[in-house]
Parts: sequence; structure tokens; C-alpha cells
Amino acid sequence: MRFSLSLLLGLGLGFMLQKRSLSFSLLRHYSSTTPQIYHSSLSLSSSLHIEETINSHDDDSAVVYGADMNQEDMMESDFLIVVDENDNVVEISDEQSVSKKAAHTFSPQQPRGILHRAFSLFCFNEEGKLLLTRRATDKITFPAVWTNTACSHPLMQMSLSEVDHWPEAFPEMPGIKRAAARKAKHELGLDIQPFLSEVQFVSRFHYWASDVQTHGLEAPWGEHEVDYILFLQRPVSEFQLQVNPEEVADIKYVSIAELKDMIYNQPDLTWSPWFVGIMERGGFDWWEDLENTLQGENTNTDIQFFDPLPNHVAKYNLPHHTRETTGLWKIKC
Repeated sequence: MRFSLSLLLGLGLGFMLQKRSLSFSLLRHYSSTTPQIYHSSLSLSSSLHIEETINSHDDDSAVVYGADMNQEDMMESDFLIVVDENDNVVEISDEQSVSKKAAHTFSPQQPRGILHRAFSLFCFNEEGKLLLTRRATDKITFPAVWTNTACSHPLMQMSLSEVDHWPEAFPEMPGIKRAAARKAKHELGLDIQPFLSEVQFVSRFHYWASDVQTHGLEAPWGEHEVDYILFLQRPVSEFQLQVNPEEVADIKYVSIAELKDMIYNQPDLTWSPWFVGIMERGGFDWWEDLENTLQGENTNTDIQFFDPLPNHVAKYNLPHHTRETTGLWKIKC
């Protein structure tokens, strides 16, 4: 009896391992299945390519990113990648980790928050139309504004690292792409994991903006980011969406002409400051040249800096606050 039970358990374990191996194999060959994206408890070799799964969706012990957490919870539990004005990672201990809340807090004492990394993902359908999203009305920073497909932050302390170091990571940027896959799944139910090898890093922008439109001239929140631009084109049938209403209020596919009309001729619409800044500093050009952009022809190592428009400048944002002196880790204004 003991022998039979041991044999059965062994056969069962072998089947489970074969099933896990098959799952990884299918995903690497762009299966039509849609896996969950997890904070993985698995340890994968660093030699694996970025198209490997972030996690196995068969691991029931793993925790889905954002599960049972609201906006306030993620402000406390997400730890951001702090960088200097040249996008060099600032090495800080776990005890000094900078939360999303701390980095986005704006005040007279911290007038541009703390500079950190972000990404902006632009997803295009087979017609070359861009998937726009409108942020949920209960977002803490910049609620109810229209923006690109998904925008968020790579995080520290992830089981598969989202921290990229220059120049080694260029141009693949595997950490940034993992972060984009994680948040696209969380916000839109959009599984881009099987297509990560097709996600094209394009450029970087350094910008800041106080959320004056939401909170007034003494806004307690804002953004100060080095923003990584990512482009991806796939057929609409592969962009199966399950919108998370806590993150996204609306979606819309638009052409270049339609987007320009929305931005410049429909004053009742509001926009994220990073999105408009990106589009006016290369975004429209890269979109016009989409085929070459997706092939990496327009990819560069630049970091374009821009200040916000007046409607995103708070009372405490002063002329002597500069890119080199304000909002950097442990540097006072």
C-alpha cells in the first residue's frame, strides 16, 4: 500500500512538472492562452530571454499584482526606482526604499517630489490606431484625464527584476518591459507578455508636473519621472481587454488626425501632462513612421527634459527650481 501510494504521488508530481514545462513552452511560442501575471515565487535563470513568462499561471500560491489592494494600498506598498537627472539608478537600502506615496508627494519642502522611473506604453492595432485610455476618476494623481494605453512605474523588490542599468540593458530594457506587462494586465486585462520581444523601446523623457487641475495651487501630489516610451502593434483580436474600473474609466482607438482633433479642438477634454509633452516632442513623428519605429530605427539614448504648462505649476514651484537641483534624492530645493 505504501509503495502504491508513493508511486501514485510520484506520477502525479511528474505530470504537474510536465504541465508546467508545457505551459512555459506554449507561452514562449505565443500561445493564444491568457496567463495571469504574478509576483512570482519561482527563481528563473537570468539567462532567460525577456519573452519568458513573468510567472507560471499554474502557481496558485502566487499573488496577483494589485489583488485585494486599493489605490491607497499601492501608494504605500509599491517601491519606486529612484534615479538622478541622468537616469542613473540611485542605490539605496531596503530600509530607505521610496514608496509611490513618498515620491509623488509635492509640497514647499519637496516641490517636485522625488525623481523616479516610469514607462508609457503605446499599443497600436493593425490599422495603426492608438489605444487611448482615460484614467479612473478615483485615481489619486491626475484622475479622469486621457492618456496613452498604460503608464506606471517599474518597481524595486520584484521577484523578476524590473531594474534596468545603462548601458547594459539598452536597447532591450527587459525590466521596463516586465513592468509594462504587469501593469497592462492589471489595468486593462491586456496580456502583452507573449509579445514582449516585439515591444520596442523608443526614447526617454524627464518631466515634472503638479496636479493643480485636481487639487488647486497647493496640490499635494504630482509627477516627476524619467519616462520610458514603449511601442507595440498587434491585431485588435489579440488585445482582448478586461478593464479594471479602479484604474481606467474609458478606452478609445484613435488615428493621428482624431487624436490631434481631440487635443487641440475639444477643450472639454483633459489630458495627462506627460502624454501631451511626449506627443509634441516626437510622439506624433514616431507614430507617422510607425513601421520604422517598431523596427528600432527611431530608438535613441536621449533624455528630453520639459517643464509643464502653467496649468500644472503649483504655488511652491519657483523659478530657481531646476532640473539639476530639485526633486533629486537627498537634494533639497
